[in-house]
Amino acid sequence: MTTPSGTLSLDDGAAHTAREIAQQPALWREVDRIVAGSRESLDAFVRPLVARGDLRVVLTGAGTSAFAGQVLQPALARRLGRRVDAVPTTDIVADPRGCLAEDVPTLLVSFARSGDSPESVAATALADQVLSEVHHLVITCNEQGRLAREHAELPKSHVLLMPAASNDRGFAMTSSFTCMTLAALLALGGSAYDGVAERLAEAVESICEGDAVDRTVGALVARVPERIVFLGSGPLKGLAEESALKVLELTGGRLMAVSETSLGFRHGPKAVLNDRSAAVVYMSNDPYTRKYDQDIAAELRGNLPAGSVVTVSAGPDAEADGNDAWPLPGLDGVEDVALALSAVVYAQLIALRASQAQGLRADNPFPSGEVNRVVQGVTLHSLHH
Repeated sequence: MTTPSGTLSLDDGAAHTAREIAQQPALWREVDRIVAGSRESLDAFVRPLVARGDLRVVLTGAGTSAFAGQVLQPALARRLGRRVDAVPTTDIVADPRGCLAEDVPTLLVSFARSGDSPESVAATALADQVLSEVHHLVITCNEQGRLAREHAELPKSHVLLMPAASNDRGFAMTSSFTCMTLAALLALGGSAYDGVAERLAEAVESICEGDAVDRTVGALVARVPERIVFLGSGPLKGLAEESALKVLELTGGRLMAVSETSLGFRHGPKAVLNDRSAAVVYMSNDPYTRKYDQDIAAELRGNLPAGSVVTVSAGPDAEADGNDAWPLPGLDGVEDVALALSAVVYAQLIALRASQAQGLRADNPFPSGEVNRVVQGVTLHSLHH
């Protein structure tokens, strides 16, 4: 697999980010093996909980880790037949009694790249404080992180460690996001997702072969948009949110990026568009949902200059859109929750290319420290009964 931004040296300031995008197919295969090897202990932990009709599952994390929960929530709710909510740690820490208002048995699934962000550990502690019964599934990329260490031996906790290489050294989360999301899908979604990791990996390897990325991502970035909009429905809403954050992060906020659902965009957020805007519409694999994605893509093509609107699609209509349709090979029929993990690679590449076009160092686009890889400056306050 070629490096998705050509040959980069450490001097380019983007080598970590480029490598971490490129390594995702190999890491997804490793995640598949990790979850399969942990299946017995995972099932012993999860199955008795899911068997309980009053169980609430809360998917939590901050920033990109919160979007992992957003992507997973619709699919896991359907698969588990239980109430599943995606609630950021930042919401839980700020308003624990509101976010955890119902005192029901709860499985808190925590996503954390480093496990050292202040809210990561605080959210689990607050859940223990305000709920009578809470169990913790910790999915993290850092064995030495505080979250992993604190939960390693607790009787109501299970720590699922991602491949060491997924603890991204670059500023923005790339392979950490996709590995943790895939792990949760495989761990909680059951046999329905057997074999999906290989299909996702092969799709991304195909996308990044040869000069295909230059014809797609390179051409869009070469238009030098001032604003970029990402749209998606269902699980692809979380994908759109993560995509916009990647572009904001890696371009140091210089390229304005926003996200919405395909239907929600018309209700005000469409005001962001100008003649220097670009749009990426993630096309659902669900035939019903897809109709709404097709509608907004057609509408935007009527509003914006030719070549400014692209669709990311695994469906048969991808070819009809010509150069403005970015393919997801071999993923026709795959559930959107899984489709998102291959599709996000396009957004990661847009962010990387746009960062380089701005003359920034993608591995650290904020050299003066206004924004940090592991969040700083948070004061945690005690919650008193």
